[in-house]
Amino acid sequence: DDTRIRAAMPTLKKIIKEGGMPIIGSHMGRPKKNPDPKYSLKAIQQHVADCLGAPVHFAEDCQKADAQVAALKPGEALLLENLRFYAEEEGKPRDLAEDASDEEKAAAKKIVKESQKAFTKKLASYADCYVNDAFGTAHRAHASNVGISANVDKAVAGFLLENEIAYIQEAVEAPVRPFVAILGGSKVSDKIGVIENLLSKADKVIIGGGMTY
Repeated sequence: DDTRIRAAMPTLKKIIKEGGMPIIGSHMGRPKKNPDPKYSLKAIQQHVADCLGAPVHFAEDCQKADAQVAALKPGEALLLENLRFYAEEEGKPRDLAEDASDEEKAAAKKIVKESQKAFTKKLASYADCYVNDAFGTAHRAHASNVGISANVDKAVAGFLLENEIAYIQEAVEAPVRPFVAILGGSKVSDKIGVIENLLSKADKVIIGGGMTY
């Protein structure tokens, strides 16, 4: 299913048309180790190039892509390996023993958070401008959004993110009634605020998934 690839094309094509050289960072699945061939973005490299109508190079290690970035020419793009191959992307420690104590977990998290700073600075060093076009992960405090945007001079929204925000604003602020909101997922803690907000605006709120428990 290449829906998300095609959805990102207007932004990528705009960057190339204006003389920029996009460096594409993305996710696939939830890999727990690095590298995991099953989740490598190498699998989509050619299809991204076909959709973009431009050469797309591939960086197997996104922390060692300086030479590839420097070699980019106008009209070309660089696709970075799955950012979730790195624990620093989500800022969560890996390979912890199942019986690890709270102190061990805290120490491991502190180490990852420290290395996350260098990770985000490296990613940010490749570019002049940061474009967030990933609505699905924009709410997460990950290295590839919050981290990079804090280390570049310019950070903007892509067309896909812009469209999603405009759609939600229209649906919530001026809905066609009856307005029914459907929410799902497993973590209710980060959705309580959304639910409380929708209660005063929606005619019905339907909650499914793990949240119902």
